Amino acid sequence: MLHSAKQEKLIFAPGDSGQLSQAGQFQKGALDQQDLSPSPLTQFHTWFSDAQAAKVYHPETVTLSTAHLPSGRVSARMVYLKELDARGFVIYSNWGTSRKAADVASNPHAALTFWWQDLERQVRVEGAVERLSDQESQLYYDTRIRGSRIGAWASAQSSVLASRQELEDRVSDVEKRYEGQDHIPVPPFWGGLRVIPDMIEFWQGRESRLHDRFMYTKDDKEETGWRVERLSP
Repeated sequence: MLHSAKQEKLIFAPGDSGQLSQAGQFQKGALDQQDLSPSPLTQFHTWFSDAQAAKVYHPETVTLSTAHLPSGRVSARMVYLKELDARGFVIYSNWGTSRKAADVASNPHAALTFWWQDLERQVRVEGAVERLSDQESQLYYDTRIRGSRIGAWASAQSSVLASRQELEDRVSDVEKRYEGQDHIPVPPFWGGLRVIPDMIEFWQGRESRLHDRFMYTKDDKEETGWRVERLSP
């Protein structure tokens, strides 16, 4: 019996209703070059503040994408943006055993993607990466709840566990090591990673998928240090 290609698809063109209907349109805003700040970091801060004001759920949530060399295999995961400074975007993680650690060790570049559904906005960031110093990482580490600080020591992130009990035993061992101590040092394998952007794109959804897209590219010839161009949707 012959089956159509459509019947063989497990998911096909899902719409807003969850059925096979047209996808919804983006109608919440527009973006013009005159609306943009000369600095993409300032522009990002403005949009991030807009997301906070609109009560977007966890606007700091971001996809971090990395690629391993020489294989070129790409991996991505959701993390939290924790800092924005004059140099770039900072996230924190395990840099000893995680997949992202292996990727960055072989290829010191990464990409970030923010998606704020309530505002129909997306921001993409690409650039080189650098580790923060232990002193810088300690400042953020000290803001985490005690359980998260203990967990950073206990988890060899992404390594295989024989059971949940193995992880809980590691946590117990670390808790005993730092029992009665308020100060817990940041693990040497854990800390901040800064993505230093050389490209930042701001995307505002528009009807008929004719979105507004503006790309900032690092350019020392420009007075601001950045070239801004509108991209085709």
